[in-house]
Amino acid sequence: MPEAGASVLLLRACLALLASPIYLLSFLGLWEPFCRKVFFPFILEKICVAHDKKSKKHKEELFRNLPDFRGPSGELRLLEIGTGCGSNFQFYPAGCRVTCTDINPHFQESLSKNMKKNQHLRYERFLVAAGEDLGQVASGSVDAVVCTLVLCSVHSVSTTLSEVLRVLRPGGAFYFLEHVAAEHSSWRYFWQQVCYPTWKLVFAGCCLTRELWKNLEEAKFSELKIQHIGLAMPWMPIEPHIVGYGVK
Repeated sequence: MPEAGASVLLLRACLALLASPIYLLSFLGLWEPFCRKVFFPFILEKICVAHDKKSKKHKEELFRNLPDFRGPSGELRLLEIGTGCGSNFQFYPAGCRVTCTDINPHFQESLSKNMKKNQHLRYERFLVAAGEDLGQVASGSVDAVVCTLVLCSVHSVSTTLSEVLRVLRPGGAFYFLEHVAAEHSSWRYFWQQVCYPTWKLVFAGCCLTRELWKNLEEAKFSELKIQHIGLAMPWMPIEPHIVGYGVK
């Protein structure tokens, strides 16, 4: 409706006014390097703590069948896209060989902390790489790929999923848990639209209104299981989530 569109624009302007120092720093080219090196690693660790409490039972259920995808050698070779601070490590089975990737190399402190907490895993290497470009990983070389709260901020979801399918061996699985767009007729979606530009700037390119289940359905998985869930985060417009896995 025109009235709703006008309200969104007005409230976006109000939010941008409140965040005007960040917009100014962005205009001067100072926000992005500060965000990548200082703000985002700091705030993501705090968000992960709160999100992990809400999502723990869903992650336990999601990763329960990871051992079923061990390769012929009996080992489970796992690649995580957007490892961040390593909050998923606790859910991986003992002996799992983990390769970590992230576009942002500035998570060392919190990542090292979680590695020390989860010594039941074997950490292979850390790659600075975007989800759309996993060229450092050989085709068909991993049994499982994990991606949580990452597809919201990649430049191309379809290219990222193509790379996932490339690096997975036949019969391997892609696990995901992502926040997504709310129902278009809901107030949640209205507020997602209001927050969208400022949220994307503040949170390193995170998009609030992606309908990621559509991208997953269009990707060439032989089997796909998707569940829509709600994870209420106080004062944050990211309650609607999808969780599940796809098999190559």
